[in-house]
Amino acid sequence: MVLAEVSRRQHRAGGTRTELTQQTRVGETLIRGLVRAQLALAVQLSAVVLVGLGGLPWLFAIAPSVGRMTVLGVNLPWLLLGVLSFPFLVAVGWTYVRLAERNEQDFADLVQRPER
Repeated sequence: MVLAEVSRRQHRAGGTRTELTQQTRVGETLIRGLVRAQLALAVQLSAVVLVGLGGLPWLFAIAPSVGRMTVLGVNLPWLLLGVLSFPFLVAVGWTYVRLAERNEQDFADLVQRPER
């Protein structure tokens, strides 16, 4: 009886890692979950970029007075689309990398945690 419990514990200890390396249904499901999480993150941040940068021309078309504004002698559309868009894109990229690494770390923690 004791030997059966020990062998069950040893079998379960590498369960998740074994599922991944042997490419079982459970392992495939875990990998698919990680890929879906990464895809969802990419779609969400793409929507942020689309709304943030794609919405500006709509704003200037709907409210032409905003498009004619100047800041420090520079037209607002040129300032927003030509200068401030780059820091915005860098910030979105940095956020994506940080959150994608967090997803991967959560996955690694899930795979490496001891099973009961």
